[in-house]
Order: sequence, then C-alpha cells, then structure tokens
Amino acid sequence: MKKTLGKVLLAIFLILVIVLCLSFAACKKAPGSPSVSQETVSGSSRQEPDTVEISLWTYPIGNWSNSTIIASLLADFNKQYPHIRVSVKYLDYNTGDSLIEEAIAQGEAPDIVFEGPERLCANWGARGLMTDLSDLWASDSSAEIYDYVQAACQSEDGSFYILPVCESAHCMAIHHDLFEAAGALQYLDEETHTWTTEGFLNAVAALKEYGTEQVALVYCGGQAGDQGTRALVNNLYGGSFTDPEHSRYTISTPENIQALKLLYDLEGIDFDPKITGADEMKLFSSGDLAMTFCWNVAREVGETLVNPELNFDVFPMAFPSPTGVPVLEGGIWGFGIFDNKDEARREASRIFVDFMTQADSQYAKTVLATTYWPVRPMEDLYVNDKLMTEYGMLTQYMSDYHQVTPGWPKARTLWWKMLQEIGAGGDIEAAAKAFDAGANEAASEATAK
Repeated sequence: MKKTLGKVLLAIFLILVIVLCLSFAACKKAPGSPSVSQETVSGSSRQEPDTVEISLWTYPIGNWSNSTIIASLLADFNKQYPHIRVSVKYLDYNTGDSLIEEAIAQGEAPDIVFEGPERLCANWGARGLMTDLSDLWASDSSAEIYDYVQAACQSEDGSFYILPVCESAHCMAIHHDLFEAAGALQYLDEETHTWTTEGFLNAVAALKEYGTEQVALVYCGGQAGDQGTRALVNNLYGGSFTDPEHSRYTISTPENIQALKLLYDLEGIDFDPKITGADEMKLFSSGDLAMTFCWNVAREVGETLVNPELNFDVFPMAFPSPTGVPVLEGGIWGFGIFDNKDEARREASRIFVDFMTQADSQYAKTVLATTYWPVRPMEDLYVNDKLMTEYGMLTQYMSDYHQVTPGWPKARTLWWKMLQEIGAGGDIEAAAKAFDAGANEAASEATAK
C-alpha cells in the first residue's frame, strides 16, 4: 500500500515538474514571439505566392525591340520574382498606337507600356487610363532624376503616369562619304556636329551640283518620325512648335512659314506623302539619300547589324539653325502602367517597374538595352564608347519637352497632313494657320476635360 502510494506521488511530482518546465519555457519566449496559431499563419505565408500574369507592350526604343535582349532582362527579373510571368508584345510606330487603342476599347489594355510622356501622360494619362506612380518617384534613386525630365513627366495635377528610364536628343545624319566627294563638308562643323542654315543650303547646292538626284525628303506619310520634320522646320529660322508654356501651338509664325517655303522651293529636297520616317531612314541607309532627318544612335547600331550595305560613314548632325546653335527635341522613354482594375496585376506591374529602374546595377542594364542615356547621373555607362560619345555631344542642345502640350495626339496627325497639303502645292501660310486652328482647338478641349 505504501509502495503504491509512493508511486502515485512520484508520478504526480513528475507531472508537476513537466508542467512547470513548459510554463517556464513559455515565459522565456522573446516578446512578440508568435503563438502557435501565428506560426501556422506565418508558415502559410512562406508558401510560393500565386502566379500573376502581366503583359508588357514596348515600342521600339533602341534594343527594346530585340527579343533576345529583353529575354535576358526578364530572366534577371524572374530570378527574384518567379511567380510574375511577363508576356511581351513588340510594337512599331506605324501601328502601335492603333493596336493599343483597340485594346483599350476592348477592355484588354496591356498592363505595362514602355514609351514616352507624350503617350503615357499627355494622352492615356490625361484620359484617366493610367496608374499614378508617384510612390515610385519617392525613392532615393528617383529623386536623382534630372529636373527637366521630371517636369516633362509630371501632369498638371501632380500625378506621374510614367517612371522614366532613358533620354536622347533627336538628330539628323549625313552621308559623310558623299558630302566629302561633293566638297560639302566645308559647310558644317565636324567637331561640334552643327551647321548654320546658310551652311545647310550651300551643302544641298553642292550635292545637287555633284549629281546627287535626291539630297533629302520631307516624309509625310504618317506621324512616324515626325520629330525630325518638326525639328527641321523649327530650327531653320528659329521658330518654335508651341509657346514657352506649352499651352498653344505656334506653327503659323513668320519663322516657320519661311522655313516651310524654303523646303518646298529648295532643289534637291522633295515632299513625299508616301513614306514615313522609317521609310526615309531605309532610303538613307541604302545610299539613296544624302541625308536623313530621322536618325539616332539606335538606328545606326541597328542598321550596321542588319544591313551590310550600310558601307558608308554615317555622321550624326544637329539640325541647321541661323546661328549654328540648334534647339533639339528630346526623347524621354519609360514605363507606364494601365489601370486595369486588377489589384494583383497592378501590384505585379509596380514590382516589375521598380525592379528595372531602382537598383543601379539593374537600372544600368535597362538603360543599356535602350542604347540611349540615363535620366539620372550614372558615371562611365558608356566609357570608351566612341559612337555613344559622338552622339552624346548632341544632348547639350536638348530643349524642354513640348510633346506634353494638351491636344498633342491631334496635333501630330495635323502636322503630317499639313506637310502633305504643302507638298501637293497648297498655300503654305493658309495650311500653317489651319494647323494652328485645329491643334489649338484640340488643346482647348483637352484642357477643359
């Protein structure tokens, strides 16, 4: 009996010891340690997140039209975010806008678009179709974006519908070998890649006398490449496309009308309503034209790779101006996110844009894929690259970004149609005034919304 009682007491003692030890262990847990139920929830959160599929539509910005290069960037992204699957659609400037408009009308807009403020901000953003990316602008990296780029990317209400990646100065180019043979190199400054309007006229005359049948073409078959014809007209006699505040269009000024009359009358230069900027560049690359008004470093790199017949020295030039100091249109490109009312896709798109633009190591890859220049300071990105250094000289002549003027989409269409009318022999001053009337009506309508 005593033995049985002793065994019972011993068992009770051991149970008490175990309970006390467990209680002590619980008391020793660090503050904030999860309870069993919390650990269970935490464990479930460590599971792979649900797969999200998003779409990226990109215009041909440098090598962002090269599927191999983009696949490499996506591979970097998926190493860190394997659950976000990105499909890519490659657009061109002849059909890209219409494809996106069709997608918008069908409720199937892409999640991300890689383009510039004139589309992402002044068009789709102004129409309330884009997501405000102000939170991404709050990062330390975005704070370093150049002020003039920020000004071009911010809407009047303070919203940012684009996170910019790169920039470039639009330029023209000449067939250096042909200029040399015609004795026309004397009319330009090879060191600064600039020339005066007088030098331009003398060069065209020298090329024509040498036997060059077509020196250049004012292409006007559509809006693709219209930055070249705008810059040509605006620079020749010191005109401008808009007022300084970018509120109204100003093509019908005496300076611009004088430039349009000069181009129409100049032997060796014709207006061609059948071709766009892309067609004109192909003619130049094949040696059929002595100069192109629609050129950039990405085009030269691309043509050299795919066109072995580009066997002459392409020499980039600023557009001619009375003083020889040009005012060049700048190109800014970056990511915008359509508001497709799907929170998972919208968040995945933000993660993608953040990944491609914030950390310097990845941002450098994103910029290099464009073959343009970063929008924030990055030292030695193109160190020892002679070609990029040559084109980089032109960025000092960049003007502010008038492509964000209200009514811009309509103004672009009116521009090439005006050139077609002039090329067909229409009254130049009347055509310019009609352009201003139509473009400013579109600007007023856009502002009133």
